[in-house]
Amino acid sequence: MLSGGVAARGDARDLWQEVFDFGDYGELLGLVQGSLVAGVLLGLVGGLAGVFVIMRDLPFAVHGISELSFAGAAAALLLGVNVVAGAIVGSLLAAAAVGVLGVRARDRNSVIGIILPFGLGLGVLFLSLHEGRAANKFGLLTGQIIAVDTPQLAWLAGTSAVVLLVLAVVWRPLTFASVDPAVAEARGVPVRALSLGFMLVLGLAVALCVQIVGALLVLSLLVTPAAAAARITASAALLPLLSVFFALVAMEGGMLLSLGSSVPVSPYVTTISFLIYLTCRMYGSRRVGRLAGARHEGAD
Repeated sequence: MLSGGVAARGDARDLWQEVFDFGDYGELLGLVQGSLVAGVLLGLVGGLAGVFVIMRDLPFAVHGISELSFAGAAAALLLGVNVVAGAIVGSLLAAAAVGVLGVRARDRNSVIGIILPFGLGLGVLFLSLHEGRAANKFGLLTGQIIAVDTPQLAWLAGTSAVVLLVLAVVWRPLTFASVDPAVAEARGVPVRALSLGFMLVLGLAVALCVQIVGALLVLSLLVTPAAAAARITASAALLPLLSVFFALVAMEGGMLLSLGSSVPVSPYVTTISFLIYLTCRMYGSRRVGRLAGARHEGAD
């Protein structure tokens, strides 16, 4: 029994070192500066785009687009071309299909339900045909920390700039069209054009996030931070700021924790993101309870 207890403690210690090992942290930190810069870009893009994902009830669309982004990246890996470009092409095709065919929410969900397994199946097929390193295959699903080299960073920076510029230009009319589409259309706002345009922007954002957190967990950057921010504020100015802040904390914190670990970056990012949401949900519930109690006392 003693030897069994010692072995169990040894296994637990080995498991802990597998998840958290900061022995060569300083040296490793210098190797991932490009990834940390990419994390900042993804935090900005994911936090801002996520605001409209929540407003327009598009989390399922994010998941569907991510699967075709995964398929595009897997096809690029198989063909030996730029993986980021492949992910972008796959995302844009999915986003365009959802935007054109899914005008109404019911139609949109049906289209996404068709695209999602198709994209996942294609991605698995392309990866099974690829004879390269297994880590490259696995990274498309769960993300990688040291995979961002200079050419990829250039692609990420350029695409992020496009997404951020478009969001800055259409922010006010898109907010109006997201909050009250009927009134916005009556006042001459091009609601359908904005909807399709945002779907394409969302496709670009998904393609960017897939490169770091992987296709399976992209929701942790494009949905969770904005959903957490929405739990504690309804301010049109504060909501995007908090969403970006939460996305940056999850992205950069996850990357820094994953250094030196053999575990992919995505579990760290998703865990931090979930804890942020849980904290905001608890705080929001307590605040609503206090407000309700104050109104009840005022009525008495």
